[in-house]
Amino acid sequence: MKAEIHPNYVETLVTCGCGTSFKTRSIRKELKVDICSECHPFFTGKLKYVDTAGRIEKFQNKFAAGTYASLSTKKAATKKK
Repeated sequence: MKAEIHPNYVETLVTCGCGTSFKTRSIRKELKVDICSECHPFFTGKLKYVDTAGRIEKFQNKFAAGTYASLSTKKAATKKK
């Protein structure tokens, strides 16, 4: 490898939102993740909704009103005719 063009590859501490932490190697010294293999529904077998920053609520509100942008322009165009 050429010298001084690659990032430093260091030991990294990965911490999950559930409290689990483990060590691996990366170019960063610390990583914080929302979900890991200890709390992911695929590995645990338990259904769990992971709602970061209210994304599920935003999605439900967006479609509950029935005014999605692409749908409202089609309705408005048909009413004008």
